[in-house]
Amino acid sequence: MRPIGIDLFAGAGGLSLGFEKAGFDIVAAVEIDPIHCATHEFNFPYCKTICRSIAEVTGDDVRRLSGIGGREIDVVFGGAPCQGFSLIGKRALDDPRNELVYHFVRLVLDLRPAYFVFENVRGLTIGQHREFLEEIISAFRKANYEILLPYQVLNAADFGVPQDRRRLFLIGARSGNRLPFYPRPARNRITVSEAIADLPDADNFPELLERDWTRVEFGSPSAYAGRLRDIDSVLSDFGYRRKFDRDVMTSSLRTAHTPISRKRFSETLCGKTEPISRFLKLDPEGICNTLRAGTASDRGAFTSPRPIHPYFPRCITNREAARLHSYPDWFRFHVTKWHGFRQIGNSVPPLLAQAVATEIVRAAGIRPTVPERILKMDEPTLLEMSMMEASSRYGVPSTVIPKRTRKATVAEVAYA
Repeated sequence: MRPIGIDLFAGAGGLSLGFEKAGFDIVAAVEIDPIHCATHEFNFPYCKTICRSIAEVTGDDVRRLSGIGGREIDVVFGGAPCQGFSLIGKRALDDPRNELVYHFVRLVLDLRPAYFVFENVRGLTIGQHREFLEEIISAFRKANYEILLPYQVLNAADFGVPQDRRRLFLIGARSGNRLPFYPRPARNRITVSEAIADLPDADNFPELLERDWTRVEFGSPSAYAGRLRDIDSVLSDFGYRRKFDRDVMTSSLRTAHTPISRKRFSETLCGKTEPISRFLKLDPEGICNTLRAGTASDRGAFTSPRPIHPYFPRCITNREAARLHSYPDWFRFHVTKWHGFRQIGNSVPPLLAQAVATEIVRAAGIRPTVPERILKMDEPTLLEMSMMEASSRYGVPSTVIPKRTRKATVAEVAYA
């Protein structure tokens, strides 16, 4: 029997996938956004998706809804919404969004897993925010959890992800369990070219103006791309295999840039920022800058800048962003560019999550196994739902995430 994990603030499932690949079965995922819930349910059909605010969920709820009853939980992990700590936004200890971190602590202590992993932005380690982090550590210690200190800020680029993305990780073990180590960086880094060079140019497919998938001929893959295309096996991958069509390129809805924008993008050197849009043009031999989600609809629904493709005069597609985030090609996102890119930018890169989860597997003395079961993902309508449709599916108000009402920004005009 495989060890079990629970994902809090699950989003589309970056942490879920990383822990699954390390050998865990994800038995429950708690997420407030119905659109994200539908995407998580599509990609993890064996997991119970709980569409609720974590503030309204108890440990008993999770055990009952997931069907695990009183079974021992091996790990609970999650990254609470972090806008209040972020280095690029307001950093205030009184930010009301930060109270969700306390609910993370509450639910972990309610579930009493052998291990927990708390993930957040590195801004939480700076200045007075460290006091908030110390409060979290103190709460766990009082509940007989040992904490792996010093906590670490890990860069995804050091763990096989072709992206500069730094995240805080705090790991704890219930008293009596062996503390793990934080993972050590890999020797080599994956480049942008290794990640996306085998993907054909989305602009060559008119149908991608209307839908997010098409049948294509891929180029020769690097070892990294071969792994994400599921044509090369990796001994360290203990996740479920998914049944999918390897000749179909998904999550690739095109952006119809103006000729003026295309000219500016073409004239921008790789590794430099285009002066009007302020978008970075990716260096094929370097790594990607941090992919960001933009703001949610309750905060204006601003689209975060997508980088410019290193070879083509356009911004990258969601599939190219997913490759740069270490998502495999079978993993699907919401069909719209806005929701899909938000799901990618909000998530922890799966390979970074797997590196952390693997250390817990080692510390716990778990011998991970590769599941024989191949999962079918046969509800594509989950990826096409409007907020109203997704809310109806999960029995929550359609206003749980406030509606997107605003005018387009100057930066977004560059996408048009």
